Amino acid sequence: MRKIVPAPAPTTVSERRLYAMGLRLCSTALLASMGALIKAVSETGVKLPEIMFWRQAFAVPVILFWAYGTVGIPSLQTHQFKLHLRRSGMSLVGMTLNFGSVLLLPLAEATTISFTVPLFATILAALLLGERVGKHRWLAVACGFLGVLVVTQPGRSPIPLDGALVALGSSFMVALISTQVRDMAKTEGPVTITFWFSFLGMFPLGLLLPWFSTPLVGHQWLLLIGIGILGAGGQMMMTASLRYAPLSTVVAMDYSALIWSTLIGYAYWDHLPPNSTWVGAPIIVASSAYIFWRERRLSIERQAETAA
Repeated sequence: MRKIVPAPAPTTVSERRLYAMGLRLCSTALLASMGALIKAVSETGVKLPEIMFWRQAFAVPVILFWAYGTVGIPSLQTHQFKLHLRRSGMSLVGMTLNFGSVLLLPLAEATTISFTVPLFATILAALLLGERVGKHRWLAVACGFLGVLVVTQPGRSPIPLDGALVALGSSFMVALISTQVRDMAKTEGPVTITFWFSFLGMFPLGLLLPWFSTPLVGHQWLLLIGIGILGAGGQMMMTASLRYAPLSTVVAMDYSALIWSTLIGYAYWDHLPPNSTWVGAPIIVASSAYIFWRERRLSIERQAETAA
């Protein structure tokens, strides 16, 4: 029998910026649609831990099928198991908060608050990485959180405060995880990263299933299968976009999520964001976009100084 040799881990990948932006745009649409299915299946009585378990379980065969037809099953083998294990644990926390925000908030408001990821990334860069953050970026961070206050209007808004806090917690975890995924993507393919996250995540969620499982009927199964397929596809595309271009290049595509979530929320739940969201969302988006623009400019300046 011929021995199957694992495919070597990818090393360097040439940048393909337009391709990466297209992947990110498609990823945003798929994940926004997944959020709608999560909200819909929850309204039928399915609990959050069960939704998360089936999201992982139905994603695994999709990833295996995709790997078989593209990079090959052997490419899923990894020498970075500890990194995948740590990433899976962190991502489960992030996914709990992300799904929870979708259940507690209207889709458009949950999406708007998710744009605070760059604000948290800036804070983490200063606190954990010791990066020098100038007054321009600190001002952008302050303006971004001011936009969050405009959207949530604590004490006056119909938006529940606990939902807003859960959404902010989700953004914090995404910012924390993104740095790790960017580093892992230098040696691990997007299919490999996505597979191990979904596969490893099934085990702790499976332990919770006996306490949260409910008898499922046909349309609930269809919704859960859709969540798994959309989640796997969206995550693979998002991870791949970071492989072919820097985050500062592709992040602008993420803001299209507000369009998708608003359209889906109106079509399915007849919900349009209140005026406070339309005022606060541009403040958050502008602050986040400025942070990415500023980081990109500083990176170019540092490269020019190094070359000189």
